[in-house]
Amino acid sequence: IYISHALGDVLRLCDEVVVLRDGEVVAKGAANDFDLNRLVTLMVGRELKQLFPKRRNGPDENGQPVLELCHVTQPHVVRDISFTLRRGEVLGISGLMGAGRSELARIIFGLDPFSSGEILLDGKPLERNRTRQRIQGGMAFLTESRRDDGLCLEASVAENLALVTLPNHTRSPLCLIDFGCLRKAIAQMRDAVRLQSRLSNEQPARTLSGGNQQKLVFAKWLLAFPRLLILDEPTRGIDIGARSEIYQLIFDRAGGGLGVLIISSEIEELIGLCDRILVLNRGLITAELPRERFDREPILHAALPDEVRA
Repeated sequence: IYISHALGDVLRLCDEVVVLRDGEVVAKGAANDFDLNRLVTLMVGRELKQLFPKRRNGPDENGQPVLELCHVTQPHVVRDISFTLRRGEVLGISGLMGAGRSELARIIFGLDPFSSGEILLDGKPLERNRTRQRIQGGMAFLTESRRDDGLCLEASVAENLALVTLPNHTRSPLCLIDFGCLRKAIAQMRDAVRLQSRLSNEQPARTLSGGNQQKLVFAKWLLAFPRLLILDEPTRGIDIGARSEIYQLIFDRAGGGLGVLIISSEIEELIGLCDRILVLNRGLITAELPRERFDREPILHAALPDEVRA
């Protein structure tokens, strides 16, 4: 039995296919009876004409910088990292496993240290290892693993949604929670991320599908109205319908002026979403490609170790 969202692999490897949607069998038969378009339609429940939605407006080249890294270095992790991310821009980071992509995100968010260099948020230098300062400054971080450190799996949907912004929904000197205000904010954010309406606010997060769990993590951070989104593998382990919806969320937020930094193992995802792509190789930026130069070959070439390229 082979279970996967990699639909091409399913068609290549399997003799028969069973398609599930919302816990029910919606189709089954010989693999030769299916193609990619039919599988996608069955999984999503509607025809999905394109995976990457059209972006209404691109970044403002003269937009204000929201994130700046100046010669950031941590021995054996990253070396001399410098780049600028502007408001409304979607910046991608590519690289092989072990290149330092997730480690760089953790450094930016203040979870891991760096030995030299400077990180600025809206032009203001950030102190090292001060995650709270970054959150208060408008930085949000969707980690690589939603189950390990993105959600409290045994807590409810509502409790997870309120994790970041609970202090914003208190009143009086005693900081009592204003549950009416909180419920209204949760309802608005559920609609914004298209969280399934049949899901109860009291339902444990562990019972949600991978796509709905990832939307829940998005909603938790978007409720804080951030100015910078750091997304580490934002669509890992979710179905193609949820992917398309998350891509739309990314474009909507970038169109509203947020800076978005995306780390992904999937080159096609970065090509479909980003305005620029930085390639990380053993902790060093080895290439910077604008959209007009996007192509798999130069991205892969820059990601490979020197001895392999030789």
